[in-house]
Amino acid sequence: MNVLPPSMPDRECHPPGKVVTHDGCPQPRPDWVPADAGPAFATWVVQGVQPNGRVAPWKPVRRGRPSPEQLAEGVVARDPVALGRAITLVESNAPAHQPAAQRLLGLLAPRAGGAMRVGLTGVPGAGKSTFIEALGCHLTNEGRRVAVLAVDPSSTVTGGSILADKIRMEQLARRPQAFIRPSPSGGALGGVARKTREAILLCEAAGYDVVIVETVGVGQNEVTVRAMVDCFLVLMLAGAGDELQGIKKGVMELADAVILHKADGDNRQRCILAQGEMRRVLHYLHPATRGWTTPVLLASALSGEGVAEVWRMVEDFFRMARAASVLEERRRDQAVEAMRALIEEELRNRFFRDPKVQRELAERRRAVAEGRMTPLAAALAVLGQQKGAEPAPGSLTTNGHE
Repeated sequence: MNVLPPSMPDRECHPPGKVVTHDGCPQPRPDWVPADAGPAFATWVVQGVQPNGRVAPWKPVRRGRPSPEQLAEGVVARDPVALGRAITLVESNAPAHQPAAQRLLGLLAPRAGGAMRVGLTGVPGAGKSTFIEALGCHLTNEGRRVAVLAVDPSSTVTGGSILADKIRMEQLARRPQAFIRPSPSGGALGGVARKTREAILLCEAAGYDVVIVETVGVGQNEVTVRAMVDCFLVLMLAGAGDELQGIKKGVMELADAVILHKADGDNRQRCILAQGEMRRVLHYLHPATRGWTTPVLLASALSGEGVAEVWRMVEDFFRMARAASVLEERRRDQAVEAMRALIEEELRNRFFRDPKVQRELAERRRAVAEGRMTPLAAALAVLGQQKGAEPAPGSLTTNGHE
């Protein structure tokens, strides 16, 4: 492989007749590298860079964009690269990508629906990623194929996201039976990303029989994932609050199981006490799933204790849910909820893309910033429900009409 342009012969880097190879291919080295440098001298000139540091003119090789049919074929063939690119396509907000994304989902939808969908949430620091890795390793040891969709919070300042969940799951990421996909929340509420539902379908089409959705982890309002999964697990820590904190409405009343994590060492006794408190709390809450009593389990990803018991509990839940037709009913409700969410999202996008709305919004934004309109009056005016006159600065209401 000659990585230098024709105008720069290899003799400028190495003595005549001396062939230097790297990874089995002749490649040049910078002119300041000693001529007798062995393979341990880890400095090479990569393609497109000349020995003096100037960049050589060359065109990078770009991968072609696969068609929806090609992506679907790769997903069905259980190619993790194709699955990753398929999720990227579906998650894209670019209008040009939407037809291809819809075509891809239409091709793979008949192959979806066969996985056990498990959602897991908990406060930051509860060890969600660590627990999922321990559970995923346990499942892969049993011969199962596991897909993990980890949602990472997006910055409200820069819009970026660290996406560090895959780093935390280092052992699970090395297993060929596992697929880990971190995704940014993108400002979506409820602890999940905008296209988590579609990503679940793609993972199921790729043959993964267990799909675990890890939420952002922010608190008791993280309930959107309940409308995407079959079994909903809540990870808690000992000392997170008293019975009154646990009985608050929100994520606790939607949990199919509560897991007190990090039940090891000196903390195990505190977890046992918290387990009794949480059982008393759940006694006063209506069960999240008909015919199922929400259990409270102890587990430790560090020692591995309790991880197998958690999965046995999940299997018991699915056996009950299938026998009582709860699973089929829940999937139907989730499909209807997904339709409603998509309608709301599309209506919102069409509204803000409308040129008239954009002009009206810019005008009313200036009026609110200058104190000439209240936010409520401006919002109603943008929506076309009220033609509010612009009051003098300091006024709290708009009573006039244009």
